[in-house]
Amino acid sequence: MKTLKFLTIISISLFLVSCNGQNKKEKESIDTSISKIEVLDFHSTHRCMTCNAIEANTRFTLNTYFSKELKDEKIIFKVINVDEKENEKIAEKFEASGTSLFINVIKDGKETKIDLTDFAFMNGNDQKTFSKGLKSRLETELKTL
Repeated sequence: MKTLKFLTIISISLFLVSCNGQNKKEKESIDTSISKIEVLDFHSTHRCMTCNAIEANTRFTLNTYFSKELKDEKIIFKVINVDEKENEKIAEKFEASGTSLFINVIKDGKETKIDLTDFAFMNGNDQKTFSKGLKSRLETELKTL
């Protein structure tokens, strides 16, 4: 019986030590005075036609309808290769392992991640539909800032 108690205590101790030793996610400190929208186009090194079209149509939409917001940095566009080591943390944060499109709304120090990946793949090869949908979504989110 003493052996069982001893083994139980050892097991619990090892469990607690191993859990405590894990890397804890660092909280990213976000300036609460900044309100902006990040448009994040994740991709892998090897890209298909649709993946390239998603980036091209996102650029077209932002440059056509949101040039002032881009200039004022109210909207920031980032193209991120998930295969590059320096992009590992941001890809992990958004759970992006290949082509993905996100809007990240930053307001009062809080982030709201909006996954537009399904929309992007469904409409990536139709510039008019893609641009209309992305424009509408960005206009809605800009009103919340």
